[in-house]
Amino acid sequence: MKKISKLIFSAVIALVAFGNQAKAEDFPADIKPLMQKYTCFACHKVDARLVGPAYKDVAKKKYSVDKIVGLMAKPQPSNWPGYPPMAPMTVPKDDAVKIAKWINSLK
Repeated sequence: MKKISKLIFSAVIALVAFGNQAKAEDFPADIKPLMQKYTCFACHKVDARLVGPAYKDVAKKKYSVDKIVGLMAKPQPSNWPGYPPMAPMTVPKDDAVKIAKWINSLK
């Protein structure tokens, strides 16, 4: 687990250093503060692969809101082969549901 955490931390630092973060304007006003608070934009963009899959690609999987919320808390790397494993996130359920609903709105 330490190795995965170090990998993710290194990737985030590299992204910040090279300015590859998703643009804040890519996110709706009610979602943007949540993305900033939980640093989602460090690994994800709306419509392009970054470290993790694009949110539009997640929406194409047609996961339920509950499934997305569950994957935030307990990621399953088998769902996204070819991507580094996501670290488990401690996002409160209410915020996770808002984010998941927004992701699903991108279909």
